[in-house]
Amino acid sequence: MNINKDLQNYIEDNVFSDYEKNEEGHRLDHIKYVIDRSFKFASTIPDINYDMVYVIAAYHDIGHHIDAKRHEIISAEIMEKDINLKKYFSCSELKIIKEAIEDHRASSNHEPRSIYGKIISTADRNNTVEDCLKRSYTYGKVHTEGLTDDELFERAYHALVKKFGYNGYAKFYFEDNEYNNFLKDIRKLLEDKENFCNVQREYIKKLKKDGIIKE
Repeated sequence: MNINKDLQNYIEDNVFSDYEKNEEGHRLDHIKYVIDRSFKFASTIPDINYDMVYVIAAYHDIGHHIDAKRHEIISAEIMEKDINLKKYFSCSELKIIKEAIEDHRASSNHEPRSIYGKIISTADRNNTVEDCLKRSYTYGKVHTEGLTDDELFERAYHALVKKFGYNGYAKFYFEDNEYNNFLKDIRKLLEDKENFCNVQREYIKKLKKDGIIKE
């Protein structure tokens, strides 16, 4: 795997800082997680362009703070307006990058239009219960004003059932044992709403005590 170092430096120096504007679950640690996962799945595809994979992952959530419900469209537009990327990619490559960012969202009503879209869509899924508990809480706290913690736990439960339940909308395009194990664990936890809320309550309490989540 070889990434253009000049491109990597440009992204790190000029793009990553914007992720501080996002809520907790969509900041730079999440982006780096998605980059690593993207490379993992990309490595199974012959002749894949790793520079494209990298840029797609680096931009995919950059517009989340502007409008979470349309962030995939906004993020793609931000990428498209970055004229510096023309130094590294052809027009056809930039089109694929844009479409992949647009297609990455789990709730999308269509399958990604390219293998690059399938890579980012797959890489963007949670693969630990702890990450689900944290991200569903912090997302709800920012985007649903005035809810108590107990109401946030219940909101998280229903959101995760809809996403990761047996008939959930989250799609996965590559075989991955980590994700399969995660699905078993999160689905087991989601079998009982009261138990789920209690587990999330205790985990969030710990994250607050450790200073990872602010009150």
